[in-house]
Amino acid sequence: MTSIILKKPKILVTSAAGKTGMHTARELLAKGYPVRAMVRRRDERSESLRSAGAEIHVGDLHDIDDVRRAQKDVRRAYFCAPLLRDALDASMVFAAAAQENRLEVVVALSQWLADPRHPSIHTRQTWLSDRMFSWMPDVSLVTINPGWFADNYMAALEPIAQFGLMPMPLGAGRNAPPSNEDIARVIAGVLADPARHFGRTYRPTGPELLSPNDIASTFAKVLGRPVRYIDASAGMFTKVARALGFPDFTIAQVLTYFEDYKHDAFAVGAPTQAVLDVTGREPERFETIVERYVRDSPVVARGIGPILRAMGGMLKILSKPALAPARYARDLDVRTLAGATLAADSVAWHTTHY
Repeated sequence: MTSIILKKPKILVTSAAGKTGMHTARELLAKGYPVRAMVRRRDERSESLRSAGAEIHVGDLHDIDDVRRAQKDVRRAYFCAPLLRDALDASMVFAAAAQENRLEVVVALSQWLADPRHPSIHTRQTWLSDRMFSWMPDVSLVTINPGWFADNYMAALEPIAQFGLMPMPLGAGRNAPPSNEDIARVIAGVLADPARHFGRTYRPTGPELLSPNDIASTFAKVLGRPVRYIDASAGMFTKVARALGFPDFTIAQVLTYFEDYKHDAFAVGAPTQAVLDVTGREPERFETIVERYVRDSPVVARGIGPILRAMGGMLKILSKPALAPARYARDLDVRTLAGATLAADSVAWHTTHY
């Protein structure tokens, strides 16, 4: 009797050079799936994926022809919209192409705060994107809506390591931070066996709720030296983000997320069992995540050189003007919503997020 060997379907991963896309592509390649990795440009990140076996597709998520080509001969796809002003446009383009190509499933990255009355226009657009993807008549949808990533704390790794200070505007809010790797494992797990997940929404988290002081204590334990949390001002955050090169649009959105963080929005319903349910393994502890970043980061080593570089970075930050969100929105005609409500303060949001 002749045995039948089923060929694994090719899977498209968008934003493949990003936080979740890179790890998703690698997880799928490790599972033996052919992967088409869509990136904006060829660089060392795309080259590493090519070397790992991925097919590289350079294209623009806002260009319908680029997206059509990316989806050719693909049955399943991971969609991750960039945190940019025109993200909703990219989502609409991708959904239109997915319906044309009759994809089996789209796994779409949403966010925990998604709500139609949120102060962040990006979060309101994410809510709209979620609805739009669910309207594809011939394509199944699985939604991944993580909250505050563990990776976000690593933006402060240099002052944490060099000065023993963790300055972030988090108030006393709590979070169960998921690793990029765990989020990607959930995405890859769904893409590898999508039928049992059709129509589901998964929120990957870490295994325990942590306060900002808990976060700082974890850094201290891994580094072997004291680390103190400082509830920094929003204005200081905008100076840091500008010094790191983040677009003002992104900074303006994240400012509202800090407010939700302070109001404990990321603690609602956390921790979850999503990572265990989809992957069969427990989510990574925050200490494990920190150990990996500390091991791989060039800013952790102590000495005169690293301290001088860190001080130079601080001077660069202090020289940057703070972002004035209201003025920014007015000057760039970014629409604000009358009566907007943080997720943590929204009764409607709480009825669907628990």
